[in-house]
Amino acid sequence: MTTTGKIAFGSIVVGVVVLGLKYLAYLWTGSIALYSDALESVINVVAAVAAFIAVSLSAKPADRNHPYGHHKVEYFAAVLEGALILIAALSIAREAWGAYVDPKPLNADWRGLAVNVAASAINGLWCWLLIGYGRRNRSPALIADGRHLLTDVVSSVGVLIGVGLAVVTGWQVLDPLLAGLVAINILWSGWSLVTESVGGLMDAAAAPDIQEKIRKAVSTHGEGAIEAHDLRTRHAGRVTFVDFHLVVPGGMTVSDAHDICDRIEDAIEADVPDSIVTIHIEPEEKAKHHGIVVL
Repeated sequence: MTTTGKIAFGSIVVGVVVLGLKYLAYLWTGSIALYSDALESVINVVAAVAAFIAVSLSAKPADRNHPYGHHKVEYFAAVLEGALILIAALSIAREAWGAYVDPKPLNADWRGLAVNVAASAINGLWCWLLIGYGRRNRSPALIADGRHLLTDVVSSVGVLIGVGLAVVTGWQVLDPLLAGLVAINILWSGWSLVTESVGGLMDAAAAPDIQEKIRKAVSTHGEGAIEAHDLRTRHAGRVTFVDFHLVVPGGMTVSDAHDICDRIEDAIEADVPDSIVTIHIEPEEKAKHHGIVVL
């Protein structure tokens, strides 16, 4: 199992532990807000399982049916997680409305709040690890899982403050109102996650800073060529696909043109890890006099 796979599996273990702690907090307090927090943790576990499966599949090498690899499967996991977040938000909103219409007294058991604090701390540490590792290794599934957990942490902090105030002040209405705010926050997180993941499935271009690195590599290491144009990029999980046309003098030999391509490819792969570069060679009469000028 790869390091990425181990981290994805760790998310399942962490999710189960946090779910147990948050449900225990709900049993001790009877708070509908803490119940909504526990319900979101159920989604966390399901999403962690989906992320683990996606990461495992994306690590498979390219084959005859998938010559570009299996990297995009991580986007499907991210879309699924976004959909699950939306379902959780609607379930929480329903419970919050029921508690608002028919409020129930809270049990001022501070053990429940303490357990929820511990669960939130575990989630906070784990989401920091997931997002950091996911960004370094360009794993959409791990980043999505980490961002979901971060939303959970923010919601939990708000819930803990509100439930504490409800117990101290006796304003029971704070409990369902906070649960409703949690639902709204989760809805926003789920929508953002789905739209970003769909962008990956639709072959959205690489970020501007990555495109600038590619342009600089071509311009600096393309000595002997004239220009490059029609640069295209797209992401598929951690892999960045790059292709463009490189214009060279008409009399240049294939071997010399190939050497230039090798230099450019090495430079791009050094600046943009896990990139796959395709270069189309054209003679100087095909120059468009725009795009990337070779220094």
